[in-house]
Amino acid sequence: MEIKEKFGQKVKELREQKGFSIEQLANISNVDRNYISDIEKGKRNVSIIIIEKIILALDTDFTSFFSDNSFKK
Repeated sequence: MEIKEKFGQKVKELREQKGFSIEQLANISNVDRNYISDIEKGKRNVSIIIIEKIILALDTDFTSFFSDNSFKK
């Protein structure tokens, strides 16, 4: 699995845990909903700025987001 897919799965998992729709996450993060949908599908190379917006909107931080086994080979 590519890093884009791993990142997208993690975003979707946290979004669903928070009870957010894609639309709600888009509004909170100020990132287009279609872009978020593509991220969750692993179709986007995401910039660090967008990563930060999404992570903050999900009320987490970089360390917590990337610290679990989701990103290990």
